[in-house]
Amino acid sequence: MGYNTKNYTEQGGEKTVIGGTLEIKEGASVTGLPTAANQADSTATDAAGLVTDFNALLAKLKAAGLMVADEV
Repeated sequence: MGYNTKNYTEQGGEKTVIGGTLEIKEGASVTGLPTAANQADSTATDAAGLVTDFNALLAKLKAAGLMVADEV
């Protein structure tokens, strides 16, 4: 009788596969994830200003690798 698991670490420890649910309990921490630069609260007074602020946020997310860059 064999045993199959959804979650495993490949030999050598370089890759861990999560095929089920990864639950992070309260108080736990995760390190090594990318972070985006801070985006200040918008002070826009019109739609054009809001678009500028929003596009700045999108650019920071893309630069940090948290969002796929635009296709050219």
